[in-house]
Amino acid sequence: MSTMEATLTPAPPPTRAMMLLSRINRSAGTRMITGGIVLFLLLSLTRLVTDGDALTSSRTMGTTLRVTIPILLAGLAGLWAERVGIVNVGIEGMMIFGTWFGGYGAWQWGPWRGLLFGIVGGMLGGGLHSIAVVRFNVNHVISGVALNMLALGGMRYMSELVFTGEQGGGISQYPPQQSAIQRVNFPFLAGGKIGGWKSPDVLGWFEQRHWFAIGDAAGILRGLVFNVSLASIVALCMVPLTAWVLWRTRFGLRMRSSGEAPGAAESLGVKVAPLRYIAMFVSGGLAGFGGAFLAIVSSSYYRQGQTANRGYIGLSTTIFGNWRPSGVLGGAALFGFAEALQLVGSTSLPKLFLFGTFICGALIIVSLARKRLVPLASA
Repeated sequence: MSTMEATLTPAPPPTRAMMLLSRINRSAGTRMITGGIVLFLLLSLTRLVTDGDALTSSRTMGTTLRVTIPILLAGLAGLWAERVGIVNVGIEGMMIFGTWFGGYGAWQWGPWRGLLFGIVGGMLGGGLHSIAVVRFNVNHVISGVALNMLALGGMRYMSELVFTGEQGGGISQYPPQQSAIQRVNFPFLAGGKIGGWKSPDVLGWFEQRHWFAIGDAAGILRGLVFNVSLASIVALCMVPLTAWVLWRTRFGLRMRSSGEAPGAAESLGVKVAPLRYIAMFVSGGLAGFGGAFLAIVSSSYYRQGQTANRGYIGLSTTIFGNWRPSGVLGGAALFGFAEALQLVGSTSLPKLFLFGTFICGALIIVSLARKRLVPLASA
């Protein structure tokens, strides 16, 4: 067959299995979008009925973003570890390393270098965990718990050596950093500046109208583009970057195969052990980034106990998100939203029960229409 004939030869028709898989993917995406729209409308209805403007205000959403980022980074850290077959119970300890090293770096050399120091500190914890579980075959849970205890005690000891005697420092905290990472307002959406000209705050205008759905959407979106730290934008970029690396590259395929079927991967020439070391360094770096975020962006100094078990919450979001970056983001946002309501307006937290009631009512209606008894009984 000539080259021209080969070029003009039509591609084989898709098989029935390929068509079915494509239809399932489309239907799953449609269900997710539809479900998200329904949840948003129910939340807007809850805000309207209870007069709870804090539920969808830009202030609440901004606080949600700030609280969500450390949990999100911890969840991504767990995701990288799980994808190579390692249970990273030591995320909490890696975040503690990140808070201490990040705080020290920000105190000495500025916030951006502090973030880099925090990432390096987390990578140190990831390296220790990987050596224990990969080289010496230590139980993953035991190694993780030991790392958490080492980080807690070790960083307290280091604080006593470094910060005691410094002005504003002590055994449980370090002196405040001299500067902060820049925060930005997006032009037109949140009234950001273009040069010396201040653009209109379009979303803020719609939010103040308090219209059903429109005002709520404006408040939610404005919280994501008003007074946003540049570090938050970098952290959010880790979600698509993780998805692209793990599911769109040859390197990511080898990573996932080393966790799902290490024996088969070894038989095909994939070196599993080095890949697990690399994944744990990435996992530790993400956890350290989350810890440094707590010390530099969420606060202006390091203090003992700053992580507040967010490493364990991040690990739970990994499972909740079905080991997918988008799912981890959704789970982290759920935890962050609940915590943000406590910080912004605790009186709005009980109103979520009505929101849950609306969700159960919607599930009952759908279950009755589809004649499904188990979801109906659950709702």
